[in-house]
Amino acid sequence: MWKIEHRAYRLPFRAVVRTAHGPWAEREGWLIRVTRAEKDAAGAAGAGGWGEAAPIEWFGTESVAEAGAALAGLRGEARDLADALARVPADCGATRAGLAAAWAMAAEADEDAGAAAGPTVKFLPVAGLLPAGRAVLAAAGPALELGFRVFKWKVGVGAAADELALLDDLLGLLPAGAKLRLDANGAWERRVAERWLAAAAERPIDYVEQPVAPDARGAEDLLRGLAEDYPVTLALDESLGGAGDIDRWLAAGWRGVWVIKPALLGEPEKMLARLAAAEADLVFGSSLETRVGARAGLRLAFADAERRAAAGGRARALGYGVWPLFADARADGPVTGAFVRRDDVARINPEELWNALG
Repeated sequence: MWKIEHRAYRLPFRAVVRTAHGPWAEREGWLIRVTRAEKDAAGAAGAGGWGEAAPIEWFGTESVAEAGAALAGLRGEARDLADALARVPADCGATRAGLAAAWAMAAEADEDAGAAAGPTVKFLPVAGLLPAGRAVLAAAGPALELGFRVFKWKVGVGAAADELALLDDLLGLLPAGAKLRLDANGAWERRVAERWLAAAAERPIDYVEQPVAPDARGAEDLLRGLAEDYPVTLALDESLGGAGDIDRWLAAGWRGVWVIKPALLGEPEKMLARLAAAEADLVFGSSLETRVGARAGLRLAFADAERRAAAGGRARALGYGVWPLFADARADGPVTGAFVRRDDVARINPEELWNALG
């Protein structure tokens, strides 16, 4: 039997995050700790593990309140992960992901002890997150000096004409070989999306992320049509709010990029196995969760990179270039720079934040 505890958090960001859905000033969610209720023959209960339920309701997940209710419904114990998940609603993807992460962390010591060889992928590139609007021009230079060569720019926040004018100014600041990703967060209507994709086709754009909202009328047909009509790689993000979405897009044969937020995926390892079988082109991204959820997501990103390296491939730059993010630095993941190191992920200490919330 396992003991399950959870603690609420409400943490202000260092600066308000501007998105196509409006300003975002603070993060709410739940930290989860699982420990063995019984001790082993030596009298030890084991190290246990931590996870995080970090819903984003406008992304299509459960609400923070629903996540809390689901965790409370477990009544503090479960026989194992399968037992816990059986008692959590299927549409509570962030809660289920947090529980899965907690059990995965509890099993890490055994996994490491049984490993035949050390990992070959020691670090992964990270995409630099650039601010929306004209502030992007001032931010590009310092990011380049830090070594970033892949960038993600939030668009769809201001007028399309203004942002399109800024696009050329921004591209003029980037050196040859740099890659720019455009993230619209589903903000564009069809005509605006077509205007942007026509412009992107003539410029060195890595991909355009979620050009139209997943809940727009005929959104799935529109996304597939745009992918066929323009020679620009499209990426799904908000369209992948849960496991059911991934299954649906797999069945549709989506050949663009999949921006995966492990903290929202229900049972991430199962979903990632399905994506790997389909040879999906993945980008692992942050949900602006705390260090606890970040550790779980980055662990999966490194495992995927190991799989790709063994097959002679290479992982795309991660979407985890978000820290420092919180006013309380104890909630932040590793400050990555242009790369995140596996050793820095392993050193993330969830207990520090857990104790701070207690």
